[in-house]
Amino acid sequence: MSSAAQPGPRELSADPLSGETPALRLFALMELIGGKDHFVTLQALVEETGLPKPTVHRMLQQLETAGLLARQADGRHYGTGARLRTFAETLMLNTMQFGARHAVLRHLAAETGETCNITALSGDEVVYLDRVETDEPLRVQLGPGSRVPMHASASGKRVLAQLSSAQRHRLLGHAPLARLTPHTITSIEELDAELDTIAEQGYAIDDEEYLPGLVCIAVLVPSEGERSNLCVATQAPVLRIDRSSATTLLPALRKAASALADIEREGNR
Repeated sequence: MSSAAQPGPRELSADPLSGETPALRLFALMELIGGKDHFVTLQALVEETGLPKPTVHRMLQQLETAGLLARQADGRHYGTGARLRTFAETLMLNTMQFGARHAVLRHLAAETGETCNITALSGDEVVYLDRVETDEPLRVQLGPGSRVPMHASASGKRVLAQLSSAQRHRLLGHAPLARLTPHTITSIEELDAELDTIAEQGYAIDDEEYLPGLVCIAVLVPSEGERSNLCVATQAPVLRIDRSSATTLLPALRKAASALADIEREGNR
């Protein structure tokens, strides 16, 4: 290829799939798709990237074959695949900032006297990235890597509260919301109202919605981006903390969330 055909620096930086190798361009396509809150079509990607349709189609096929992307039932829309989601979770569980994050969580557990978690949304579930158990004999054990439904957890509801009603319905509206306890919210309309309240007050409470007798309160870890996918939470049996008294833990939770945000920022430099 002649030098005249090579893209200049301006063209390269404007290309959303810029990369010096085919592998990097595939990675850029995964980044592009992974950064969206909806499934995408081949035509939409062609229009967004400006690349020839056969090129984008070939890249999608390669990523789908590798399990990094998944084609939806209609055969036209693409989203992240199981392998890519597993990779993302592994990175979150084994990040270099783990030691510093764990120290913050350990301090929070000592301050509150209760079990504390760092969680993130993965698909339609909340995954526990780290956890420090209370010394109290009465407790519920859910180790790192455990998953809970987002509609029935404080962390899941706090992350969902950042989304618009339409985005929530896209995420939750394809299957019934499982009733796990008599307190679980199983109506999309009721959950919408709950999430609007959570967005206003800045915290979420799981009031025996996941497990009978267990109360949890969660706040977001501040993010430099538009939305945060990370929460810090404290949970305890209802014998020690109820919905009302859980709010007394907010100052400690928010201080921990701020410290975790500092760690995330330092790790991204």
